[in-house]
Amino acid sequence: MGFTDLRSDFPQEAYAMAKELRIGMLGCGFMGKAHSNAWSQVGHFFDREHRPVLKAIYGRKEDMDKLEPFARRWGYESIETDWRKVIERDDVDLIDVCVPNHMHHDCVIAAAEAGKIIVCEKPLAMNAAEAEEMVAAVEKAGVPNMVSFNYRRVPAISLAKQIIDEGRIGRPFHYRATYNQDYTISTKVPQGGLALWRLDAKVAGSGVTGDLLAHSIDTAEWLNGPIQKVTAYTETFVKERVHAETGKVEKVDIDDACMFLAVFQNGSLGTFESTRYARGRKNYNTLEVNGENGAVFFDLEDPHILQYFRYADPDTGKKIEDHLTGWQRIHVTNAEHPYMKNWWVPGCTIGYEHTFINSFADFLASLEGGPKFQPDMRSALRTQRVCDAVLQSAKQGRWVEIPA
Repeated sequence: MGFTDLRSDFPQEAYAMAKELRIGMLGCGFMGKAHSNAWSQVGHFFDREHRPVLKAIYGRKEDMDKLEPFARRWGYESIETDWRKVIERDDVDLIDVCVPNHMHHDCVIAAAEAGKIIVCEKPLAMNAAEAEEMVAAVEKAGVPNMVSFNYRRVPAISLAKQIIDEGRIGRPFHYRATYNQDYTISTKVPQGGLALWRLDAKVAGSGVTGDLLAHSIDTAEWLNGPIQKVTAYTETFVKERVHAETGKVEKVDIDDACMFLAVFQNGSLGTFESTRYARGRKNYNTLEVNGENGAVFFDLEDPHILQYFRYADPDTGKKIEDHLTGWQRIHVTNAEHPYMKNWWVPGCTIGYEHTFINSFADFLASLEGGPKFQPDMRSALRTQRVCDAVLQSAKQGRWVEIPA
């Protein structure tokens, strides 16, 4: 039997000849892992002109026991213990900022001044004042940039956006969001350190508002337009915790829970709730939009499903037949659904990690002449302003308008 060599037809050869995009990763924690995986996988599922190369990764000297195996596992070519050196390197094109929030400002501004492409984890900054300086820096430098609000790239949420934009829910009346977890209930959980810096206000800036509600706010404004004003209340249930790095009992200054009401510019009303004290909820990120002609509901713990309620035809406004009304569960795995043609056959689901791959695929496309990527840092500044207004309202006990 003859042997036919098909290797010349394999897309891997074209991929290998693609233009290298040399990645400098700042951070080797949870988000560093999610981003490293996405850069490694994006070219296997999306046809792009660029081929990401994991060039260098930064981590603190005191975290070397985690940094070295992390670099080996993901195939980084080198390690740096000074983030500035990663940015200064001529063999790095893109800086991916996955360090804790208090470092975002300096890292982004230095990367912009060095002319690097920039990816930044959310929230953009510790506060809006920092975010404004970061936006000014990237816009002055003219460098492409994105902020990783990855839930926009959940196919079911993207489908909700499509349904809303097609006018299928009509005039919106209500938007409600929850983002609940339960991992900090125990008083024995420390604050600070590589794993739990999100509980340290000096490093995180805020608690659930910046960590979880920032996602909810970004998604809400993407689906339902700008928030005009908010009134909020926050609570810190555990007032003191041992600090993981000092070993001392220190005051807890982050918000363990936050709830706020919102008025959108389109006149609809919003309710938002987030806590890390919802026993039994691990990553309960939900949204619901109720309109005149329909509604949508999504739950991240059931991520391949979008619930859609159809009440009236969007073109005629005529109510559909009574026996056809009711919530329908759309299994978002078909090729016609957002992003899914790049993945598996209908009925096979994708997961959390794929939202980052979808994000980087869209960002690479924007570098190659495709649509401008959103959210960029200017869009993320808007989310930061809403977060600041929420915290200000909780502190002052009054309605706070969102700056334009």
